Amino acid sequence: MARMTMIEAVRSAMDVSMERDDDVVVFGEDVGYFGGVFRCTQGLQAKYGKTRCFDTPINESGIVGAAIGMAAYGLKPCVEIQFADYMYPAYDQLTQEAARIRYRSNGDFTCPIVVRMPTGGGIFGGQTHSQSPEALFTHVCGLKVVVPSNPYDAKGLLTAAIADPDPVIFLEPKRLYNGPFDGHHDRPVTPWSRHDLGEVPEGYYTIPIGKADIRREGSAVTVITYGTMVHVALAAAEETGIDAEVIDLRSLMPLDLDAIVKSVAKTGRCVVVHEATLTSGFGGEIVSLVQEHCFYHLEAPVMRVAGWDTPYPHAQEWDYFPGPIRVGRALIDVMEA
Repeated sequence: MARMTMIEAVRSAMDVSMERDDDVVVFGEDVGYFGGVFRCTQGLQAKYGKTRCFDTPINESGIVGAAIGMAAYGLKPCVEIQFADYMYPAYDQLTQEAARIRYRSNGDFTCPIVVRMPTGGGIFGGQTHSQSPEALFTHVCGLKVVVPSNPYDAKGLLTAAIADPDPVIFLEPKRLYNGPFDGHHDRPVTPWSRHDLGEVPEGYYTIPIGKADIRREGSAVTVITYGTMVHVALAAAEETGIDAEVIDLRSLMPLDLDAIVKSVAKTGRCVVVHEATLTSGFGGEIVSLVQEHCFYHLEAPVMRVAGWDTPYPHAQEWDYFPGPIRVGRALIDVMEA
């Protein structure tokens, strides 16, 4: 089986989808000849031509607006927003148009678009290149929200998203593009070529949107997380010696509530981890669901580990980033509660 980085897996997903279906088109800022700021679309224009993979003006609302119109006429656009931080000009198009078309047309129209966005920090991008805005999308009825943590999932989830008849927000943790990151910024990163989840089939396959995966089985505490924080949680469990069960949500909307309930019912303790700011972050929704569905199983209050309620700092990036020390401290605290 081929070994791929997450960049290569994302590119392969678009490639096999474009090869399989002539209605799939890819566009965005610099995605054509240049191959995208992270090279996720490199080679697609050369293979499929300028009508199926092309550059756009620097206008996020125009990119998403055009995609919505194309989708209404039967195409399947997969568009790139260079950084998730740049999606705000397109937020109106996503929330008021893309998310509502099926409902307002009584099912006569759907909006099969995918909006890819590199998300999160860990690359010294500062306040306008490091945001994690997933909660802004999970709040909107009609949008699906996906956050992969590894190349195998990235390809399978992206092919599923492209085939989906409804709009999918596909958030790609940029710190994971070239290797899993456990939060120890002062250590060399293990490349995906030496990781089991770097093995990615070259052909077409899908992973169902809405199904979580257990990355580490355990019996003492459940850690619910996604994206880069999956690897941080695994490191924290290893370093503390606590028998934590780590759930990789993979999809935030729809959410695999059954996997969450089953795990928390088993362990009786829960820690929720994400990189986005704490207040009104998606972790608050998870905590509420755990309290609602697992109250009589809980042996301790549910704890959250998240980014601070500040803009993402450049100079103090690692003080902001929820690393294995902070996650490990939460694991110890919840076990002692």
